[in-house]
Amino acid sequence: MSTPVLTFFNNKGGVGKTSLIYHLAWMFASLRKRVVIIDLDPQANLTAAFLDEDKIEAIWNQQNEGSTIYQCVKPLTGVGDIAEPVLQNVATDLYLLPGDVSLSGYEDTLSAEWPNSMGDNNLYRPMRILSSFWQVMKMASDKIQADIILVDIGPNLGAINRSVLVATDYVAIPLGADLFSLQGLKNLGPTLRTWKSLWQKRLDNWGDSAENNAYPDFNLPQGQMKPVGYLCQQHSVRLDRPVKAYDKWVQRIPAVYRESVLREEVVDQIRLEDDPYCLATIKHYRSLIPMAQEHRKPIFNLTSADGAIGAHANAVQDAKKDFKRLAEKIAAKMGFII
Repeated sequence: MSTPVLTFFNNKGGVGKTSLIYHLAWMFASLRKRVVIIDLDPQANLTAAFLDEDKIEAIWNQQNEGSTIYQCVKPLTGVGDIAEPVLQNVATDLYLLPGDVSLSGYEDTLSAEWPNSMGDNNLYRPMRILSSFWQVMKMASDKIQADIILVDIGPNLGAINRSVLVATDYVAIPLGADLFSLQGLKNLGPTLRTWKSLWQKRLDNWGDSAENNAYPDFNLPQGQMKPVGYLCQQHSVRLDRPVKAYDKWVQRIPAVYRESVLREEVVDQIRLEDDPYCLATIKHYRSLIPMAQEHRKPIFNLTSADGAIGAHANAVQDAKKDFKRLAEKIAAKMGFII
């Protein structure tokens, strides 16, 4: 699959990951890049941002084959095979494969097949299941000739996220300005390296197996998981907590990112605002967020008819510039031009 897969991942929640993907997807589409969004978080918050509740309820109740990510892989839990994904055309150049709260039930299937994939024979089905998310992404991309695939996953280190990450070319890490995000960052680097190494062993095992020749058209993801950088939420100032309390954690991020994720030696102290690995500091945009949620659009598409007037109108234009700059920076890291 030539279409690059970018996953936003942190095993610490509450860092604005879903909102970030939502806005970036809209921005890439506005820049005439065809985008597929895959919601692989069983909480399906990203799906709820794109579709109204009545639409989601209809999709979940009908349980049509391929209508959600879970309905695509569900046949593998029996004797069937991956179903063709049915994409929701949200806007021009913007397509969504909805999430599904039932996806959490697929965790056990993935966990069971992980050790089976290192056996001496009967490897096709375990490898088919472990690579099933990637297979669905490939089908979705081929269907609409996508330029980029954006993936949202939950804040954990479970079997679902492991299978998503082995399907991922690039990883962006959203962070908050707190101890918990910093600790999550410390855990993330070793986890990604371990998953990458273990997946490579499975690729080698598959390559040496007799079944490899029996299924010449069966392709597998390479599990690159290349970090493109991190994004940090701008802290909000509270009267009971001074700015320096946040700054204490923020300014430790560049060193921890280098040590834990890149395994680079940290020689000099680098401030976050000077760090080339920092993709952006994500602003709060405050009252624009609920306004955008009410009108079901990104904040940079709000108009005066939506209530974005005066200072809000200026903030909308600032948001458009910020997300355009971020989209261009991420695209450059991934090797394609906007």
